[in-house]
Amino acid sequence: MKVTIKEIAHRAGYSASTVSRLLNDDATLSITSTTRQKILAVAQELGYWKDKPHPKITAQIALLTLINPADHLEDNYFQTLDQAVHEAFSGTGLELTAFHQVDDLLKVAKDYQGFVAIGTDGLNGIDLEILHRAFARGIFIDSNPAPQYFDSIQPNLHLTVRNAYYELKKAGKVPIAFIGGEGPLVNGQRQPDPRAATFAQLAPDSRWQLATGPFNVQNGYQLGKQLLKRFGKQRPQGLIVASDTLSVGVLQAFNEAGVLVPRDLALISINDSDVAKYVSAPLTTYRIDQLAMCDLAVQLIKAALTRQAHRPHIHALVDTELIIRKSFAP
Repeated sequence: MKVTIKEIAHRAGYSASTVSRLLNDDATLSITSTTRQKILAVAQELGYWKDKPHPKITAQIALLTLINPADHLEDNYFQTLDQAVHEAFSGTGLELTAFHQVDDLLKVAKDYQGFVAIGTDGLNGIDLEILHRAFARGIFIDSNPAPQYFDSIQPNLHLTVRNAYYELKKAGKVPIAFIGGEGPLVNGQRQPDPRAATFAQLAPDSRWQLATGPFNVQNGYQLGKQLLKRFGKQRPQGLIVASDTLSVGVLQAFNEAGVLVPRDLALISINDSDVAKYVSAPLTTYRIDQLAMCDLAVQLIKAALTRQAHRPHIHALVDTELIIRKSFAP
């Protein structure tokens, strides 16, 4: 049965004239984003677009960035992720406004139809509960601090480390060690880093894992020195490093000690940042497709905006791609 304008207007609680003008793309129509999204959600629920093209969805979306600059001063991962979010949302009709404090966003929550969040620094359980009450739609990119409340999109770091481990093992680069940093801080507690957790499953002997401190060059340098001191000439033949930024410091420590990559030790890194091509040796590393993650965020936000009925939360993992350079050739 054909869905009528009158039926949508009755269900949404607005006049048939307003609904008709919206669904027929009347550029002179002036209504709030909340009204627009409610009408579109009812039209979607009733199946109005079953045989019609969907209209362009417009909405105000908050971009909540919770990154401690001191921890990531030398790591451009979150800077490029922020750029990817803006690129993915550009031209979609979803207008982004940046916030860096949860309290600032909550003061104007009624003006936004959803939020996208990068990082978790300073978040606590109360913040997450209040965000849940204020927003029906929210997506965390690169983290998953509240799966019971919000969607999430993350790189598949579990699979990345497993692939790196078996590539090294297949090439005979054993034993294999791991260098990483601490997981994100949520509610005052450090969360497990998925890279370190996966390696611990693959290599239960904790001697082969050094995962502590921030993801910066200095920490990578210190961890590289610790690894060489711990094993001496019995050092591992394969090494997985959790980020390119850490890898820069690790290579500095190795070069000082006369340990050359890949002659003495094969190294696989993660992220494929700009620096990966220019260090010695250039890094074989797993590329995280940040734009693909952000494009998926756009799709999830749009789908949520045009659905009034509750749906289960979605937690998506995006696979990485091995970029081969000199530090390890499979």
